[in-house]
Amino acid sequence: MAVVEENWQLKRPTIVERTTYIFNNQLLSDVKFVVLASTGESGSKKVIPAHKFVLAISSPVFFAMFYGQMAETKNSIELPDCEYESLLELFRFMYTDEANLSGSNVMQVLYLANKYMVQSLAEKCNEYLRENLKASNVFCILPHAQKFADKDLEERCWEVIEKHTEEAVTSDEFVTLERSLVESVVKREQLKVKEVELFKAVDRWATKECEGQGKTPEGDVKRRILGEEIVKAIRFPLISQQEFASVVFDSYILSFHEVGDMMKHYSNVLSTPLPYKQTPRLHCRQFSRFKNILSVAASGGWSYSSYPDRLHFTVSKPVMLHGVQHFGSSGSEYTVSTEVKDTTDGSILVKKSGSYPSEKADTDSYYGFVVQLDRPIHLVENKEYELVSLIKGPNSWYGEAGEKTVDCQGVQFTFRSVGGTTTSNATTDERGQFPAFLIS
Repeated sequence: MAVVEENWQLKRPTIVERTTYIFNNQLLSDVKFVVLASTGESGSKKVIPAHKFVLAISSPVFFAMFYGQMAETKNSIELPDCEYESLLELFRFMYTDEANLSGSNVMQVLYLANKYMVQSLAEKCNEYLRENLKASNVFCILPHAQKFADKDLEERCWEVIEKHTEEAVTSDEFVTLERSLVESVVKREQLKVKEVELFKAVDRWATKECEGQGKTPEGDVKRRILGEEIVKAIRFPLISQQEFASVVFDSYILSFHEVGDMMKHYSNVLSTPLPYKQTPRLHCRQFSRFKNILSVAASGGWSYSSYPDRLHFTVSKPVMLHGVQHFGSSGSEYTVSTEVKDTTDGSILVKKSGSYPSEKADTDSYYGFVVQLDRPIHLVENKEYELVSLIKGPNSWYGEAGEKTVDCQGVQFTFRSVGGTTTSNATTDERGQFPAFLIS
């Protein structure tokens, strides 16, 4: 036993100060807990000395364990479901009313707090998570949220990942993930990151896995470790030709045939479809062009005819157009055919048709839907384009007091009514359809 300070009780006037003194101490200990060492010390075990009375007055579970009808008689108890660091923090709280929480231990401490019914510590863990969940630690917390089936926390983790993707996938924790979680990330539809940066993160993860398995991180080895599900989930057509040549090609993850198909894709001579998605992940910036938006109930709504709604527009800087939002109404579905034309020669740059359910997004005050283009259009500065949508469906919400010029993070959109035609529905630069554009 370690040397005991003489008359130590006299120097500690409160019960918390006295229990703090005997925390993790052999002094007066009448039970010990044998647990796995923390991550990084695989297979080894550590011992934490404790005091049955202190644990029992803090936890109904420990009270039953030590003083109930089926009381534990052994003085050495093994706990296979927790690690040293986390159990130590549980005990620290029981002895001192304090806990040293971190992104790496908070989920395990929360699990133990719930298991041993230490409600005040569980609340402290939840408060820590609310205040500290961020992109830099989200991949520490997400695996634990899944392990302990905390659905609410898991959803909050995915929200952080979707909004701050680039910071999350470039964090040190990303390369420590299980392969299944990496696959879940790259298959997400909503990620705010350039596709080439997502590929770099996946390549970095595969390289780290190779090193962990004692293998040389060559292209074919990384490919096998990643698996086809992850590779095919990367949207290579969204990567520029220059980035593909300098980043993707040099990783040697894709085969010679796959690289050849991508080169044909960039040259517009590909005869067979690529096996990768070409629609952008929903990380685009969105802006609205109307000051006022009217509901169907308040105004009777916007009606549709056999003529399409049309609008001309220009941009002040080169930008990628990913989609266009349309108005809808509650519980309705619309059949839409949308085109973007070059007004110089009337050529159709892109066309997308389909049926779309109308919903109210969290960020919107109205019902609507987005027609997302199969491939983004590169809009040239000061060139006029025409947006055309033939819409079939019930009356919808619509906008008024439209802005003729809207600035979106340095890109100025200027709108102009088509006018002078009898083959158009009533949308103008001041009222009607097309409430928002999705750009990057």
